Amino acid sequence: MKLLGILVCIIIFSGICAAEETEYFDWKGSQLYAAKNYTDALAYFNQAVAQDPNYASAWLHKGDTERVLKDYNVSLQSYYNALQLDGNNAAAWSGIADSYMALQSYSNASIAASKATELNNKSKSFWYREGYLLQLLEMYEESLAKYDGAIALDPNYKEALYMKGISQIAMSNYDDAEALFDQALEIDPNYKQAYLGKGLALHADGKLVEAQQEYDKALEIDPAYSHALISKMHVLLVMKMPREAVGMLI
Repeated sequence: MKLLGILVCIIIFSGICAAEETEYFDWKGSQLYAAKNYTDALAYFNQAVAQDPNYASAWLHKGDTERVLKDYNVSLQSYYNALQLDGNNAAAWSGIADSYMALQSYSNASIAASKATELNNKSKSFWYREGYLLQLLEMYEESLAKYDGAIALDPNYKEALYMKGISQIAMSNYDDAEALFDQALEIDPNYKQAYLGKGLALHADGKLVEAQQEYDKALEIDPAYSHALISKMHVLLVMKMPREAVGMLI
């Protein structure tokens, strides 16, 4: 009986040591990841999941590292392994969305992004990403509600206001778009993208002179802003001012 008790203690102690070792591998990998030493970080995460395949945190971190290393398909498998252990892991769903985005599989990315937001609806970046993916899928009206979710969490979220305005342009709601760009500019008067967006809305609405003025405001902030330069050249050509348009190339 004494020998049996000793064996039981050895088995329990070994299990504790293995668990601590797995935690160490995951911790060490996380430290290397934070230091942007991704290759060595991945080696530690691989050790962690080899030691304990049921350690969800290590699978998640492994997926994050593989994604940074642009091994997107492998990262997806790591994230799905994490989800097999915890189906409500918002970070894993988020990682899946980002990996699918990198692979330009926007439909799959949108599904995963929606699940991530469902599990963590207090993340403005999750709401924003959903809106962006819906735009890529040309589901502009649906994207508006997602940007609204981001703006509800942060009324000063100028990027969400800008992207919501872009959806409004795509839906030919030019006045609504202009109002959103104006909101963004109230938050940041040097937000060149908002001047560009307002110019695009005016341009699409046939208000060419006003559009040019907005492009000029963007170029005052950044004279090398290519999107504003191209848009201004286009509006000058539409206004039958080819010399001025060509002059921008010199």
